[in-house]
Amino acid sequence: MADGNAPAVLGPSGRPIPAKSIARIRNAAALPRARGGFRASLSGSAPEFFPYDAANWTGQDLGDWLPWIRSPDNEINLYRDRITARARDLYRNDGWAKGAIGRILDSTIGASYRMVAKPDYRALALWDKAFDEVWADEFRGVAEALWRSYAEDLGRYNDVARQLTFSQQCRLALGHKLVDGESTMLAYWLPDRVGAGQARWATAFLGVDPDLLSNPYQLVDTRYLRGGVEIDDFGVPVAYHFRKAHQNDWFNAVESMEWERIPREDADGFRRVYHDFDRDRFAQNRGVSIFAPVLGRLKMLARYYGVELSAATVASAFGVYVTSPYDTDMVRQALEGDDEDVAAGLSWYQDLRQDFHASQNLTINETKLATLAPGEKIETVQVARPNSAFSPFTHEMLRGFAAVLGMSSEQVHNDYSEASWSSARAGIVEAEKTFVRRTGEFAVNTASPMYAGWLQEVWDAGELPMPLNAHRAPDWREGRTAYARCRWLGAARGWVDPVAERQGVVLGLDACLSTLEQEAAKQGGDWEENLNQRALERRRMKELDLPEPEWMGATVTATEDSKKPKPV
Repeated sequence: MADGNAPAVLGPSGRPIPAKSIARIRNAAALPRARGGFRASLSGSAPEFFPYDAANWTGQDLGDWLPWIRSPDNEINLYRDRITARARDLYRNDGWAKGAIGRILDSTIGASYRMVAKPDYRALALWDKAFDEVWADEFRGVAEALWRSYAEDLGRYNDVARQLTFSQQCRLALGHKLVDGESTMLAYWLPDRVGAGQARWATAFLGVDPDLLSNPYQLVDTRYLRGGVEIDDFGVPVAYHFRKAHQNDWFNAVESMEWERIPREDADGFRRVYHDFDRDRFAQNRGVSIFAPVLGRLKMLARYYGVELSAATVASAFGVYVTSPYDTDMVRQALEGDDEDVAAGLSWYQDLRQDFHASQNLTINETKLATLAPGEKIETVQVARPNSAFSPFTHEMLRGFAAVLGMSSEQVHNDYSEASWSSARAGIVEAEKTFVRRTGEFAVNTASPMYAGWLQEVWDAGELPMPLNAHRAPDWREGRTAYARCRWLGAARGWVDPVAERQGVVLGLDACLSTLEQEAAKQGGDWEENLNQRALERRRMKELDLPEPEWMGATVTATEDSKKPKPV
């Protein structure tokens, strides 16, 4: 209260703010609202209509950036073929793209993609307590043995085309998923191939180029048909439409305009189509290439390589050149004329130079200054190729490429000269998260369902062991998720520093922070096979009367044995 009962607004000093100042502040505050505007937080003090700077279309930085809001199928399906064709061309012709995809496949699937059966006996025990860890171990041994004989069959009967093992099928499918944005595998029932010396199982799989998945007769998408994927009212894929031949195969022109509708599942639950892609949004039915965000950059980088190589070639070819004071006619006459004309022209020029130098006698403090005749130059050819900024620039470009792939930049450009051990290891740890995620998603969407499709036939044949005292064992449809539960062993992780990292593994085992199964799986091995082999080696050493190494005994702990020996 300033005086009496009249209210007043006090300033920071405790004195009343004048009424004129209050009125001016109120008018300024009311002005933007009267014009329907707001004060944007970062755009300055001028009134703005947009409450968010990101929504402003009047500024120079965002004014011409007006993307549409579209459904995922509308964003992808109309332009999928063009994006895929460019990505595939880049993969064919660009060494960085080819090498990066190869490194991802080598770090995930590898040369051998092994299945480890892990039946969920705890879930099955809800039906009957006879399902325990003993039964699970017996089931695992039988299922893995049968699967190995199927997946690695010398006759390649796991493949409809009889060309690839299961591991090779998976590697090729994941390659399609990365480059094309999706992979498609079809399951076939081929009982005619079963027989002595032929296939043991009628289930076989065929990899299909995702280009063949399309709407019949290239029709536009509809409510129930999205890029060849037929869906129902809930968005569930119920069938897939495949061309019988590629659209640009002139030798199959008739078949290229014929489509086959393949249901996702048969009436008995047998899975027919395995369609795998990374989903960026809900209600998405087709995938997009991993190269899509960086296609333009990689194309320009490839062009920059060509320009730099051409510049280096030109610079090396023109190492020596002539600077002449003659005009065009005199140069042509000197180069193309008779010997007498050439001699006369050169003689005149040499006389001119001689007279010029004879008449020049410039000195400063008795020091003669060097002078040049008209047209004379002292130059050296500088062949500075490659450009000094060439390597840093390309590495910076490839860093963005590596971020999209989920890899470290060193893994992409394969240059560790400027990386320390800790930075290289940190990059590998971050990249490993992406590798694990890619492998896990591929297993869930493709590999494990394919194994389950084959296991259903084995179940129907009665070759899987069941608990003898079980009173109620669920049938395949009830317990297929528990029966078909498994994990996959891909490529070994490898070591940057084998001694230090193995010591860390041993410490984790002693502290119960890890298990033999987990550590063996990281290196693409099976812990039980390792133990069996180790027992075999130990028994053989005893037979040959060889002393056992200290690391085979139990007199020292693994942590003590992992310590570096002290110098004597």
